[in-house]
Parts: sequence; structure tokens; C-alpha cells
Amino acid sequence: MAILFDEKKKLFTLSTRNTTYQMKVDMFGVLNHIYYGEKVGQEDMSYLLDYRDSGFSGNLYEAENQREYSLDTRPQEYSTNGVGDYRINSVSVINPDGTDAVDMRYVSYEIVKGKYSIPGMPALYGDEKDAETLAITVKDAVTGLEAVLFYSVWEERDIITRCVKFKNSSNETIVLKKAASMNLDLMRGDWQLVHFHGRHCMERQMERVPVINGRMSIESVRGASSHHHNPFTILCAGETTEEFGPCYGTALVYSGNFAVEVEKDQMGQTRLTAGISTERFSWELKTGEEFYTPEAVMTFSSEGFGKMSSNFHHTFREHLCRGKYVHERRPVLINNWEATYFTFDNEKIISIAEGAAKLGVEMLVLDDGWFGKRDDDLSGLGDWIVNTEKLKGGLKPIADGINALGMKFGLWFEPECISEDSDLYRAHPDWAIQIPGRKPSRSRYQLILDMSREDVREYLFKKMTQVLDSANIEYVKWDMNRHISDVYSAKLPKERQGEVCHRYMLGLYELLEKLVTRYPDILWEGCSGGGGRFDLGMLYYSPQIWCSDDTDAVERVKIQYGTSFAYPISTVGSHVSAVPNHQTGRNTLLETRGNVAMAGSFGYELDLNLLSDEEKEEVKEQIKKFKKYYTLTHEGEYYRLTNPFENHLYAAWEFVAPDQSEALIHGVQTMAQPNSPSQNIPVKGLDPEKMYEVNGSLVRSGRALMAGGLNLPRQEGDYLPVEFYIKEV
Repeated sequence: MAILFDEKKKLFTLSTRNTTYQMKVDMFGVLNHIYYGEKVGQEDMSYLLDYRDSGFSGNLYEAENQREYSLDTRPQEYSTNGVGDYRINSVSVINPDGTDAVDMRYVSYEIVKGKYSIPGMPALYGDEKDAETLAITVKDAVTGLEAVLFYSVWEERDIITRCVKFKNSSNETIVLKKAASMNLDLMRGDWQLVHFHGRHCMERQMERVPVINGRMSIESVRGASSHHHNPFTILCAGETTEEFGPCYGTALVYSGNFAVEVEKDQMGQTRLTAGISTERFSWELKTGEEFYTPEAVMTFSSEGFGKMSSNFHHTFREHLCRGKYVHERRPVLINNWEATYFTFDNEKIISIAEGAAKLGVEMLVLDDGWFGKRDDDLSGLGDWIVNTEKLKGGLKPIADGINALGMKFGLWFEPECISEDSDLYRAHPDWAIQIPGRKPSRSRYQLILDMSREDVREYLFKKMTQVLDSANIEYVKWDMNRHISDVYSAKLPKERQGEVCHRYMLGLYELLEKLVTRYPDILWEGCSGGGGRFDLGMLYYSPQIWCSDDTDAVERVKIQYGTSFAYPISTVGSHVSAVPNHQTGRNTLLETRGNVAMAGSFGYELDLNLLSDEEKEEVKEQIKKFKKYYTLTHEGEYYRLTNPFENHLYAAWEFVAPDQSEALIHGVQTMAQPNSPSQNIPVKGLDPEKMYEVNGSLVRSGRALMAGGLNLPRQEGDYLPVEFYIKEV
């Protein structure tokens, strides 16, 4: 069994293939966190609790003169607030008497087969053979606020998921001001924090910093998980590498405002909490009402970042992403955006499709500009009616024409946003998020629709289904091109305005669920100005997300490197674009752009008709190669071979088949050197007993290749492609 409870010791032990997680109810009913790390079986690790009287760290009243017992120093499973623990709390409230104290004590537990679910929110899914669930109820005896701490254990992949359900069992209203999804207290270790920051067109840039004596926060308050910070962090030891050392990965299944807080306390202990950001958050709980936090997903690896990423990749592919395209090969697509922007008509789109079809492209996606009055980004958002002056006869002639070429047809939407110059805004200005009496902040010259409103969601569902039913549309790109400010909902009273941002996410998830249920065969791709909402919450509805609006192959190496620490390669939307690149002005070879784009779901972001005959032949070969290697890249084991933030000479990554019969190494020589010494590329994941050929000639054992690596080809020039195909002989 993955979950055991020792009734005599009041000890909970959660076991996976390689890890142990322990909690213990102490003599005062406090749920202590005891241990999380390498597997130790059922042994009671509470012998590690070693504390003395610490000045200015007070004691529980019930502890009487046991001055060594303090909530301010002991590791807790779900940290309290206002009752003696001065560290980061997990929960904060406004009680009926105006106080903020929360003192949660153990009540009961339940162990069941299978995975818990969260009403109205995305979460990992699994049946009885996949997971086992523990639910521990704790309660504040004074106020009647209950919390059920859920844990699901995924034994085979060393994964533990967590969420919390709050219930107001009192006779008066309680307001939640903070409701973390998880708390992790580590008694030992000198840890570093790895997080992934950035900006638009430069997402998920890896940064590794020591955990300081104090508090650190990785947070988004933008109404979306954002380009700027990702809801995924790692605690690791200073010596941890890709293959060695301990690390704890934590990822939130949430797409809105979030916070990951880390603190090293006076005893050198480290606490990490993760959940909804407290900024602009409050939630009114009336008698009997419940509130669920988003899900947090944890894994521990003693074998470095590579094993941690593998745990996440397999789990998210199999138990988060849904629909026919989880394993079915996704079509090679071309998007017209960088080829035409807003200026196109039937003939132009069909012309792009005809040229692409001849080269083997399987889908054309019509991007922004097909609806309402939309000749630039100043108007039209919200009016989801086909512009028949631009597209004669609507979308059906376009879709039929593209289908006649043997291609699929896809469409871009930006449902969450609205232009002031739109029929929708003129009819319903109160549907936009803005504060009465203030001029709202514009971004991309647009506002945000209030997705917390049922009437807004009903309008969008009606308009989108009318469009999707009007033609054979087999792909939808769901975009969001600004963040939320001026937070206010005309539908909520003043005392509940702190609920707007989370209700927005609940409304968005509800609409997405209705749409993906109605159209199970559509391939949905998430997007928010590229990778501004690349998170597990959106992956529950769309099995791939546009990784970044920066399509430059050299910049994408870093972006895709950071993304890979938590997110499977199969979830990455990545395309070959025109040169000079539209974001950086850089020129790179078509082969280089193709190799980088194959570390994701592949496509093109340019007018292929403008290529030379030689380049067109190269595109044909790229598409054949992508199809040939699809199972390897999308289902295989992924290895980061270099760190592009440290190695400025070349970058490399590898895919290995599940049966270790083949592998593919791709890379980029980023900087040429004069009189350069030989550069070595590591090789990983092969069977040491098997013999392999490399690029059809060199034959060596897996043991030799992994021990010696491969020599980087000697090439003159920057941004040159590197490729090794390794196959069992």
C-alpha cells in the first residue's frame, strides 16, 4: 500500500517507488511534518525532532512548562497563523470577531483508492490502479473552520499531489485571506531555489539562488500565471546537477495569480508554501460553504534534475493532458500570422495553403483578423462574427478549399478580451473589467471581459460554437494578449471584490471544459502572447501551448530549456519562422530552425511560397524527419545535455526511445571559436549492453557512448545545426 497509518504512533507514511513522506500527530493534536526524501520504508523518522527552549518563540498553552515545544520552530504539515508561529503561514482569515488566528488540530483521516478531484478546477486524474488518496481533517476548535488536507500518491512516478478543502462549520461568516495549496517544512539542508522568470518573448529563464535567512517570493499578480514568473519551482542542494543530488519540484495546477513563498527560519529550517497569491484575494465562507484550493504537484529526486523532470513529464502526459491528441500525432501546421498579419483575403490564404500542401504541411491555421471590424489590433475583439467582406462566404469556403488540398483547417480566438471599438462593448460596457469612475488601463489597446460572469460565458460559448459549427474547424488557438488590472466586477458586492480574480479563473475553466467536451476532436492550443500562461492548469484543456512569441531559434533554445524542467516536450508549441527573425532580426539556417522546432509540436510561421526551390526541398525533408521521429520526441525520455545559460559555445538535448532502441541528439553550435579545442557532447539513457550506430557509421556500445560522449562536429560559423541519430544494431 502507498499510504499507511500507524494508529499507535499516530504516524502517516506515504510511500512511492523511491521516496517516503511522513507526518505525525503529536500529543497536542498538531500535525507535524516529519520527513520527505529518499525511501526509508515505515521507519518512524520523528527521532529527528530535536528542539530546545528558544527565546521569543512561545509555547502552546497546553504544553504548560515544556518550553522546548513551540509552533515557531517545529515543522508543521499545514502552518497556522496568529497563534505562535511567526513564519510563513498557510492560511489566514478574518474571523467573526475580527481576529486572524487559525489553530488547526487533527480530527480524523480517511484512505481511499483512486484520485480525488477538485470541483470546477483542473487536476491530475487517475483510477484505483494509478493512485491512492489520504484525506486528513483538521479543525480550529474555536471558530469551527475545518480543513481537509488531500494527498494523492502516484507510487510508480514518485509523485504526490495535494490540495485543501476548507469548510465553515460555524454559525457565522469567515473570510479566507490566504489558502495555500501546500506547505513543506524541511528540518535539514542548505537549499537553493530554482525558479523561471522572464518577460514577453523571453519566458522561463532559469535562475538558481541560495535560500536566504528570511522570506523569498515567486509570484504573479497579473491575473495570469504570466511570462514573468512560472508556477513551478525547485528546492535543491548546492551540489545538485542533472544526474546527481537531491531536489524537490513543486508545480501548481493553476493559471491565475499565484505565490510560491520560501523562508529559512532561525533554526536553519526551510519552509515552502504554494498557492493562490494573497494580493487581491479574499473569499467569503458562509455557514456550511466550502472552498477548494488549486492542486499542487510535488516530486522528490535524489538523482538530480533529470529524474525530477522525468517524473513530471510522464505524469503530466498520462494524467493531466486529455483528449485524442495526448498520443495521436499532431498535424504539421502553418500559421499565417507572420506571413500576412491582418492583411489577407480568401485568395491569399488559399495560396499559402496550396504552397504549404505541396511541401507536406497538414494544417493551415488562420490567425487574428478574420472577425468583426479587425484590420488592426485597435478594434473588433468580442465580435466573434466572420468578416465576410474580407472572407467572402465566411469560413466554410476557406475550410473546404483547404480540406480539398488534403489539409486540416484551424482558427485563432481571443475570447477573454474586448475592444472598446466593438459592438459587444457598446452593448455591454459593464462586461469589461474596469473600476467605476476610473479610466481603465489599456494593454494592446484592449480590455478584459469579466469571465466570472455567467452571462459573459454564455455569450462566448454561443458565439464560439456558432463559428466552430459553421465550417470544418479541427484546431483552435486560444490566445490572451494582456493581463488583468483595474480589478472590479459589476456583478459582485463591494465586500466580495477580492474574489474576482479567482472567480475569473473558475469561469474560464468552466467555459473551456464546456468547449473541449463539445468538441473532443479539436486540437486545442493554449496561448497568452506566447508563453504567458504556460502552466498545468491550461494543459488540462489544451495538450499543447504556444511556447513563446519569440520564434528565433537561438533564443528558443533557452526558453525551451527552462520549459523542459517541468513540462513535457509534447506540450511545447514550436515553429520554424522567417529570417531575418521578426523578433530579433537574427539570421539562422533553415536546418537550425527546424532542429530547434522539433523539440515540440512542429510547424511553420511564414509564407512558404517565398522560399527558394532549394529551401522548399529542405522543408519537405524536415517534415518527413519530424514524422519519422515523432514518437521518439513526443513519447521518449528527454535529456538536457547542456545548460545554455552556462555553455555559450553550443547547446544540445536528447530524446531516447522507451525501449532504448534509438536516440536523437539535436543541438546548435551557438558560437564559433578560432583554433577551437574539441568539444564533447554527453550521451545519456542508452542500454550499456546494446550496440548502436551513430549517423549510420560509427558503431559503439551504449556503455562506450555514455562514457565517452560524442565529438561536436567541427563547423565554421555561428548558429549551426548539430544532429546525431543513434540506432541499435
